[in-house]
Amino acid sequence: MSKIFINLFWGSAFFLLGLSAPLAQTAHNPLIYADVPDISIIRVGNTYYMSSTTMHMSPGVPIMKSKDLVNWKLVNYAYDILDDTDDLNLNNGQSSYGRGSWASSLRYHKGLYYVSTFAGNTGKTYIYTTHNIEKGPWKALSFKPSLHDHSLFFDDDGKVYMIYGSGRIMLAQLKDDLSGIKPDTKPQVLIENASLAAGPNLGLPAEGSQMFKVNGKYYLFNISWPRGGMRSVLIHRADNIAGPYQGRLALQDKGVAQGGLVNTPNGQWFAYLFRDFGSVGRVPYMVPVKWEDGWPVLGIDHHAPDTVALPANKSLIPGIISSDEFNRSRGERELPLVWQWNHNPVNQLWSVRQRKGYLRLTTGRLDTTLITARNTLTQRTFGPECSAITALDVSGLKDGDYAGLALLQQKFGWVGVKVENGNKFIVMVNAQGASPTESASIPLSQSLVYLKAACDFKDRTDKAYFYYSIDGNNWIAIGSTLQMAYTIPHFMGYRFGLFNYATKITGGYADFDYFRLGDKIATPH
Repeated sequence: MSKIFINLFWGSAFFLLGLSAPLAQTAHNPLIYADVPDISIIRVGNTYYMSSTTMHMSPGVPIMKSKDLVNWKLVNYAYDILDDTDDLNLNNGQSSYGRGSWASSLRYHKGLYYVSTFAGNTGKTYIYTTHNIEKGPWKALSFKPSLHDHSLFFDDDGKVYMIYGSGRIMLAQLKDDLSGIKPDTKPQVLIENASLAAGPNLGLPAEGSQMFKVNGKYYLFNISWPRGGMRSVLIHRADNIAGPYQGRLALQDKGVAQGGLVNTPNGQWFAYLFRDFGSVGRVPYMVPVKWEDGWPVLGIDHHAPDTVALPANKSLIPGIISSDEFNRSRGERELPLVWQWNHNPVNQLWSVRQRKGYLRLTTGRLDTTLITARNTLTQRTFGPECSAITALDVSGLKDGDYAGLALLQQKFGWVGVKVENGNKFIVMVNAQGASPTESASIPLSQSLVYLKAACDFKDRTDKAYFYYSIDGNNWIAIGSTLQMAYTIPHFMGYRFGLFNYATKITGGYADFDYFRLGDKIATPH
């Protein structure tokens, strides 16, 4: 094939996609080197939208937008809070780490956008609808039971279904108003044991259902994890939604799995999937698809490639994560979409207006550790390297207060300031062991201190380093190296977090001047 023809082909393709032809025509997997799991993608005209899982975080079910399937920008969330419960509020010793809203299903039908999700801790299924996916408002409804890993599906005959389950995959018809399962119908078994498509060595049962209809046939995507194997993509096909279904193993490579199908305006097909990638989290992959004998064939020679014939990846900054100077003009959002609270926030106890140009976090109760503290403000970490810097004014802290910059997961680490008997200390806390350990404590004689956390995710090194500075220019390593680990109790990649909690007296406040991100560790360690 001549170079001229190739250039003409790609120029036409990008014109059809509504793009100007970029300098490079190769995208690299992972598409997003950050925690964006359980993705669901739709195309509306020349625009793609994607939803993902953020579980216990608020706001939740992030909505991202792209024009090229590669470079994404946060544009909305489906909800501010999922529900008002003790565990989602981090109250009475309860938490929703690793729970909250799980895999969502994103759909567009007759001018309406739909996002559905479910939560085992509340026992409910949630459906959010809007005419404007980027601006809202969203209409919310919920019903019981919680339909596990479901796929919302609008069929051509006007009927609406949810396909759900683990191992045994079920089909439930919904009421016309989507307020619950249709009362005169009983959910039926769609596939008795969908895991068998991956072979006899049953491990993690098939789940993560996503249903598609292409050329009159029904295609159900699931993930399975055969014992002794890796996460795998399963596809079942049928001529009728109720079956019978024929299944096959569609992809078994690198553990890249769980997702579905999307096509471009010019007829290219891709499978969107994700991969467990160590402590940074679960990262999205795009895999080319070709059709053979009415089946989607995933990958290149049955492998998930490292590169894909799509536009080149750009920086995740500022679309997915971003620095913040905390300066807000009138009418501007209080917090950009890149921020999420660890659990439901107490809105009376934080502000970006109380002191101009600062985020103020005020304590309202007593806590004992970072993971129980309310109003911890978070953003994703990202790979292969990343760092975050903040300037913290501690003049408003009270005795027993702890405030600083964290890397949040079950095995967390943080650098910050504690107040003990009226004296201030710069401390580093490392929780990679059985209990959090104060690895360093240095007297602090001024009110302003600079803090830095840096992550090395290269080759799953998964190490984090912490620093402080008195003048904002000269950085000093503090404490011990944190060996990060992706743990199931939290079920989420590491997050940068700004926090303040009290252990003795409430009402103390921490003022954060800025939050600045970098894509390099930079500081020697």
